[in-house]
Amino acid sequence: MGEGPIKDDIRPEPLSKALSERYLAYALSTITSRALPDARDGLKPVHRRLLHAMRILGLNPEAGFKKCARVVGDVIGKFHPHGDQSVYDALVRLAQDFAVRYPLVDGQGNFGNVDGDNPAAMRYTESRLTAIAQSLLDGLDEDAVDFRATYDGEDEEPIVLPAAIPNLLANGSNGIAVGMATSVPPHNLGELCAAAVALIGNPNIQDKTLFRLVKGPDFPTGGIIIDDPDSIAEAYRTGRGSFRVRARWFREETPKGGYHIVVDQVPFQVQKAKLIERIAALMDEKKLPLLEDIRDESAEDIRVVLVPKNRSIEPELLMEQLFRFTDLEARIPLNLNVLDKGVTPKVMSLREALTAFIDHRREVLARRSRFRLGKIADRLEVLEGYLAVYLNLDKVIRIIRTEDEPKPVLIKAFKLTERQAEAVLNMRLRSLRRLEETQIRSEHDALSKEQKELKKLVASERMQSDYMIADLKSLDEKFGNKTQLGKRRTQFAKAPDIDEDVSPEAFIEKEPVTVVCSQKLWLRTMKGHQESNAGVKYKEGDRARFWIHAQTTDKLMLFATDGRFYTLECSKLPGGRGLGEAIRTFIELPPEADIVAMFVYTEGRKLLLASTTGHGFVTSEDEAVAMTRSGKRIMSVGTGEEALCCIFVNGDSVATTGENHKLLIFPLAEVPELARGKGVRLQRYKDGNLNDATIFTWKEGLRDANNRTFTPSELKEWRGERAQAGRLVPKGFAKSGKFARD
Repeated sequence: MGEGPIKDDIRPEPLSKALSERYLAYALSTITSRALPDARDGLKPVHRRLLHAMRILGLNPEAGFKKCARVVGDVIGKFHPHGDQSVYDALVRLAQDFAVRYPLVDGQGNFGNVDGDNPAAMRYTESRLTAIAQSLLDGLDEDAVDFRATYDGEDEEPIVLPAAIPNLLANGSNGIAVGMATSVPPHNLGELCAAAVALIGNPNIQDKTLFRLVKGPDFPTGGIIIDDPDSIAEAYRTGRGSFRVRARWFREETPKGGYHIVVDQVPFQVQKAKLIERIAALMDEKKLPLLEDIRDESAEDIRVVLVPKNRSIEPELLMEQLFRFTDLEARIPLNLNVLDKGVTPKVMSLREALTAFIDHRREVLARRSRFRLGKIADRLEVLEGYLAVYLNLDKVIRIIRTEDEPKPVLIKAFKLTERQAEAVLNMRLRSLRRLEETQIRSEHDALSKEQKELKKLVASERMQSDYMIADLKSLDEKFGNKTQLGKRRTQFAKAPDIDEDVSPEAFIEKEPVTVVCSQKLWLRTMKGHQESNAGVKYKEGDRARFWIHAQTTDKLMLFATDGRFYTLECSKLPGGRGLGEAIRTFIELPPEADIVAMFVYTEGRKLLLASTTGHGFVTSEDEAVAMTRSGKRIMSVGTGEEALCCIFVNGDSVATTGENHKLLIFPLAEVPELARGKGVRLQRYKDGNLNDATIFTWKEGLRDANNRTFTPSELKEWRGERAQAGRLVPKGFAKSGKFARD
C-alpha cells in the first residue's frame, strides 16, 4: 500500500524566542536535576540514586562489600543515564573522610587522599553503605516518601529520602547551576541535633539561642575559624557569607634551643601537596624570607614541618606571613541556595534550613505511622478471623472436607471477610494447637495496643514532636559529640591583632644586593655589594648602565623619559643567574620611552626634575612612589619633549647647561616645589635644548664630568637668575658640557 507524503513539522519562529525557550529548559533542568541539593535530605539526584541503588543491592553496613563498578553500573543502567566516571567521582567523594564530614559510603581500597591523588579505578575498589547513610534511607519501604518513574519508565526511584539526620547542613554541598550556585559548608551533627530539638520544642526560639547551639561549620579536615561570632551569626541569618579558616599549628622545640612549626590540620578542600608546592615556589622567589625549609612528614595524619631562618624569629610573625601568601588560610563561602521542597530554588537562613528538615521529618513520621496502621489493620483482620474459628475447629475441618467451595460456607458460618476466610484456608495444620491460639491472642493484644498509640500519634502534633525529639537524641548518642566520629574537629579562635600599617618589608630578611641594569634595560640582582667590573656578562652588543648597591628590603625607583616614575621591590627582582630579565616584564614602559634615572628610594628626599625644553621643578620622592605596573606620571612632557634629568636635592644652587654650551647658575630657592606638572623655565635657549642640570653647594664649588672642581670665584660671571640664557662654559670645562654624578 502506498503511503501519503511525509509532512515536515517545520514552523517559522524567531531565533531569540527559540533560544530563550530552550535555554530556559536547560537552565531549569540543571538547577532542579543536577546542581542544587534538596533542602530536605541535602542530596543531589546523583547522590540520592547512588544510595538507593546500593540499598537495592543489599550493601548495608553489616553486609559485605561489592565492587564499585557494580554499583556504578546499576546506577547508570537503572536511574542515572550519565557518564560512568562522573557517577564514580560522586561515589568516591561520599567515601572520602577528608571531603565529607560524615561519610555515606564505606570504601575499601584506594579512594584518594588529602594530597589530591586520584582514587583507583572502579574495578579495583569496593563499597557499602555507612550507618549514617542507613539512617537517611530508613523508611523507604514504609511509604515514607513519594516515588517516581525512572528515566526509562521501567523502575521507580524516590523523589527524596526520609533523611533522619539534617544532612544538608551536616555534610554540606557545592554546586554551580545556570545563573546561581550553592555552597554549604559541613557542620557538627551533635550541634545540629541540639538546634533541631530546640526548634521543635519552640518554633519561635530566638536566633541568638540557635546560634549558641550551632557555633559554626565543622570541617572534616579541622582547622581554626577566626571570624568573630557576630559575622558568623549574620551569615547564618541571611544565608550568605564566608568563613576564614586557618591551618592548626603548634611550636615544637628542637635540640640546641631551636624550634620548628608543625601544621597538623589544613583548611577544608586545600590539597596538601599543592599547598607545599606553592610554599616551596614562594621560597624560591624569595617571597618568604623568614622560612628556611618545609618538610612533609605526614603518614596517616598530616604533619607539615616549617623550619624558620633562625630561632630569633617569632613563630606568630612567620605564620602570619604564610597565612597572608598561601592557602594555609582559606575563605570558605556560605551560600544556602537550595531547593525548597525539591522544587523552588531559595536562599535559606540556618533557621529555615532546619525548619525544612523538621517539616520533612514530621511528614515522614506521619506517613510511616499511617503505613504501619494499615499493616496493623490488615494483620488484625487476619488474627480476628483465626480467633473466630478456633472455638469451632471441628466444624471448620468438616466444612473444608465436605464442601466443594468451602470459602463461602466459612464466610457465612462464622461471619468472616474474604481476607479472613482466605487466611483460615491457608492455615497449616500444625497451627491448630492450643498453644498457637495463645500466641495469636498475645499478638492481637500487642498490635491493638500499638494501633491505639499510633492513632494518638497521628492525631497529636505534640506527640509527634516528642517522638522526633527522642529520635534526634538517639541519633545524637550514636553520631554526636560524644563519639569519635562526631567530636568537633574545627575550633574557634579570635583573629590576631595585626598592625595593618606594617609594610611588606617587615616580612623580608634584610640582605645586601647589587642591582645591575644594562644599556638595553635587562635587570638582575647579585648577592652582596659588589664593585662594578668587567667580569659581569651581558647580551651581545649590550653593556652596563646602572650599578646600584641596595638591600632586599629597599624599593627601586625608576624615572622614564615620558615623565613617569615606576617602583620595584628589590626582593622581587630576578637573581644573578643568567642575564636577567627585560625590565618591561615588570613595568608597562612604552616602547618609545627610556629610563633616565634608577636609584634606591629614600623617604622624605626631594628631587629636581628637568625636561629637554629647559623646564623643571622640585618634587617629593614620597609622592613619586608608584607600586602599579603603569607607574605614576609626575612630569608633563609634550610631543617631541622628554624628561632628561632627575637629581637629588642636596645643595643650595642649580647649574644648567644647554646644547649651545652655555652655563647658568642660580639659587635653588627660585625653583618651585610641585606635586606634578611641567614646571618653570630653568634656562632659556634660542636654539637647542637642555643638555644637563645639577644641584651643588655654592661654597664647595661645581664639578664637571671630568671631575674638575670650579671654585665660587671662578663661577661669579655665570651666576644669575632662573630663566636667563647664561654664558659660554668656562675655559677647561668638560667638552660634553655635563656635570659630575656621585
